[in-house]
Amino acid sequence: MKKAFIAFVCMSFTAAVATAQDLKPGAPVPTPAPQSVTPAPPPPAAPKVNPNAGKFKFVEETHDFGEVPEGPLAEYDFEFKNVGKEPIIIQEAHGSCGCTVPKWPQEPILPGKKGVIHVAYTSAGRPGPINKDVTINSNAQQSPMVLHIRGTVKPKPVEAVPADTKK
Repeated sequence: MKKAFIAFVCMSFTAAVATAQDLKPGAPVPTPAPQSVTPAPPPPAAPKVNPNAGKFKFVEETHDFGEVPEGPLAEYDFEFKNVGKEPIIIQEAHGSCGCTVPKWPQEPILPGKKGVIHVAYTSAGRPGPINKDVTINSNAQQSPMVLHIRGTVKPKPVEAVPADTKK
């Protein structure tokens, strides 16, 4: 019974394959009927930027620490000026990981005035390249604003363990 069933399955498969390839040379290739295509909805409009809103002008948006030793904090102050027509209010700033901690002014930065975003990077236990971002959410024209820190943490030298002199 098993042999008959297997033979039947094999012949059915062979017949299906043979008839599927029954297209003669020069014969027109059947094409599926066209389907109606509904146009995709337009993308949502970008929120309008207030032309009078505050505007960040940073001295630099990327700071390269170069090589820093493993252990102490690597710190930098990103200085900026509000070159817009209204005060900048920073609601929040956060690092791309817990090792990058920003501090920002809590009071509004008036037009023409300066402010500082202080960024501290914890290098302890993190030898290797530094490539982190700080995202600032505010009412400024460039929100979110992203600052970058780069560099390399040099690993601590391995301390030699004295040999056990007691025997």
